[in-house]
Amino acid sequence: MFKGFADWVKSLKNEGVEHIASEERRAFLKLGLVITGVYAGGKLLSVVSRVREVYADIPEYVDKYPYKPHYSMVLRTDRCIDCQLCMEACRKTNHVPPYGWRTRILEQHLPSGEGQWTRRFMPILCNHCNEPPCVRACPTRATYKDPETGIVKVNLRKCIGCKTCMAACPYDMRYFNEEKRAIDKCDFCWESRLSKGKFPTACAKACPAGVRIFGDLADPNSRVYQLVHDPYRAIWVLRPSMGARPNVFYTIN
Repeated sequence: MFKGFADWVKSLKNEGVEHIASEERRAFLKLGLVITGVYAGGKLLSVVSRVREVYADIPEYVDKYPYKPHYSMVLRTDRCIDCQLCMEACRKTNHVPPYGWRTRILEQHLPSGEGQWTRRFMPILCNHCNEPPCVRACPTRATYKDPETGIVKVNLRKCIGCKTCMAACPYDMRYFNEEKRAIDKCDFCWESRLSKGKFPTACAKACPAGVRIFGDLADPNSRVYQLVHDPYRAIWVLRPSMGARPNVFYTIN
């Protein structure tokens, strides 16, 4: 199995995903596996059970997600060109100071043979986890998971700026806002857009390459749902070993 997977990964690098036969994809997905652990996990690629690691495929949640709407985002990493328009839109929309961040873009150098390297970019943001370590760590319950939407939010009135949640976040996606004297982070543009009837998030709207797909994971008609549940698509999450069960998924093409 692992030899076959190694050959599959090699074909990904050398030929491109679009050239992989559907029969090969079916054989891979029948094993119930998914690519995960990219970048942040300390490994280039690893294989884990998608039933255990990808929240959307955990049996107790299939077709009955706990939030209505259940906001989620899928990032198609091979489309990212690092134009940073998403970051600019986020800063402007959510009044993020120059030293802060609500979303960032990581860069990875991958070997492409003959001593050559290929650059790839990966956007990251708060994963709005279903088992968020930051919520468990917060001593004042300032960080909480919204019971209706599942968005992980920060109550500025309760935040004491202890930065415990920053240390607990597996994705380093929180910062201390010096003006507010509190922790700030991505809230899927809840305050600035969603709560005002504006859709989607600022970053998803600004992306010219269609990297960021935002929507309702509880709606079978949404693009997010269709991408995550596509049986022929490899889907992964970041740092699955943390057990946070993210609502942000990654894929290619």
